[in-house]
Amino acid sequence: MAYQIRHASRDDVAQLAQLRYDFRSNLSAPIEDEPDFIERCRSWMTERLGDGRWYCWVAEDGGQLIGNVWIQLVEKIPTPTDEPEEHAYLTNFFVVEAARGRGVGSRMLSQVLEWSARRQVHAVFLWPTIRTRAMYERHGFLADGDAMQLLFAPRAQ
Repeated sequence: MAYQIRHASRDDVAQLAQLRYDFRSNLSAPIEDEPDFIERCRSWMTERLGDGRWYCWVAEDGGQLIGNVWIQLVEKIPTPTDEPEEHAYLTNFFVVEAARGRGVGSRMLSQVLEWSARRQVHAVFLWPTIRTRAMYERHGFLADGDAMQLLFAPRAQ
């Protein structure tokens, strides 16, 4: 598989929206029709991609996107010390089934982490699945026993 990894552009949003649908609809039953979701997601991605807070990397093979990963920069309150003033939230990391197990995800993650280091973010944070935890650990992520979350009920159907 000859693929390349690059920053996504607004020209990619149609394929990115489809990847998002494929990713999430395989985890649980959709409550929105696919065409309606794709249009809503395309609009969301078009507004945010390149807005200075949201960034996306894609793996592309022959004009087809086979994976993506998104970063949202989270601004911190200014500090008078040398502590960096941004975090990076890593989300929507997805590689299509046919491309899994070939290092695509690992290569994308390496590029995201290199970019984050150059950007001098304070930390990259994410919520791994059981299946992805080992890959993140290979890239230096540690589980933080102090991390907490309050999970509200899903939106009404």
